[in-house]
Amino acid sequence: MKKIFSAFLLLTFVLFFSQEKPMFWQDIQRFKQLDQENPPAKNAILLVGSSSFTKWTDVARYFPDKTIINRGFGGSRLTDLNYYANGLLNPYQPKQIMIYCGENDFADNDQLKADVVVDRFKTFYKKIRSKFPNIEVDYISIKYSPSREKLWPQMKEANKKIAAFMKKQPHSAFIDITKVMQDGQGNVRKDLFVEDMLHMTPEGYRLWTSVMKPYMK
Repeated sequence: MKKIFSAFLLLTFVLFFSQEKPMFWQDIQRFKQLDQENPPAKNAILLVGSSSFTKWTDVARYFPDKTIINRGFGGSRLTDLNYYANGLLNPYQPKQIMIYCGENDFADNDQLKADVVVDRFKTFYKKIRSKFPNIEVDYISIKYSPSREKLWPQMKEANKKIAAFMKKQPHSAFIDITKVMQDGQGNVRKDLFVEDMLHMTPEGYRLWTSVMKPYMK
């Protein structure tokens, strides 16, 4: 009987660890490890979202007078923020949350309707509010990456609808970074992007900083 039980335990162990982990599972585990090694500061500004935050590795240098916790991960979508909401929100006691996400939702499915992305954001917003009813929550508009130009119409519609939603919410703002990334003719400045025409140069982040700073608590 003991041998059968031991075999069952071994099989359970093997099956558990051989199962494929959900996308970005490792990123969330890494955040947990970071929090264990350095307990997160209270009343910080929490950045949550996709690779435009992930690659902003020196974000603290752009906001030297602010305490920033950067929890951007990979090519995450709003569906991923909703899936990992507990892991992204529960460990922290921020005074403000800034979100950059939604661009990859469209890249993942170029037929995706703007309303679907807007609803995904509203779901995440409600998750935030259930835990933090009174803090400042800001959404940074989807940037118009040159490599994803065919998706701009859906992105522009999503930005417009999320802006309208955020305008009606207390302690909330829609931060439009699209205009500061344009040239004098209203075209997206390609020089603000690295070679992949998706991720940004330090100058791109400097411009984001100039727009974000007035909203920061």
